[in-house]
Amino acid sequence: MNGIHDMGGMHGMGPIVAEKNEPVFHAAWEGRLFALRRCTGAWRKWNLDASRQSVERVPPIEHLQASYYARQYLAFAKLLAERGLVTSDELSAGRPAAGQPKLTPPLTADKVADLVSKGAPANRDIDIAPRFREGGKVRTREIHPATHTRLPRYARGRSGTVMRDYGVFVFPDTNSQFLGEKPQHLYSVRFAARELWGEQAAPKDSVHLDLWDDYLDPV
Repeated sequence: MNGIHDMGGMHGMGPIVAEKNEPVFHAAWEGRLFALRRCTGAWRKWNLDASRQSVERVPPIEHLQASYYARQYLAFAKLLAERGLVTSDELSAGRPAAGQPKLTPPLTADKVADLVSKGAPANRDIDIAPRFREGGKVRTREIHPATHTRLPRYARGRSGTVMRDYGVFVFPDTNSQFLGEKPQHLYSVRFAARELWGEQAAPKDSVHLDLWDDYLDPV
């Protein structure tokens, strides 16, 4: 979707300030939120792409004013209610409603280390023919979906070169909508900086993006 989260190429957002010796979490609640998100994800009420879309749906003003984990919280709370794990009234009250059943979490303590180390791989061992070959010229599609996509605005309708075929991966655009994984090839595509930013860009610079078959057309 075209939202404030897709800031690549935008002007006026100020410099990127790197925090020296930045901690993993700035406050204890951030660590608890990280753990809660991983634990509730084990119920498989949503997937990674749907989770990303929930962050993208945070209203622009709130998105800009919130820290990284504050945005994650806003998105997480909405996702919990939408997928039926809690109600909006319970979120507002901060406690479960009387008589609600208690579910046994599918993620137990002995499984945590394995989950964190392995994550949730999105590659699939499926024999699907690639649409493009390394070295081939491609052009990205000029799309503006109202839902999640991994094709950034600044790279739409631009020409590049396929540098690498990673294999077959889940397609995030359909997966985020619970419309199926639609597995397809994922490529590293090189774009000359001037193709993206115009003549003011350095002539030797380039940007590499990981893009799926459905984002690309042959040139």
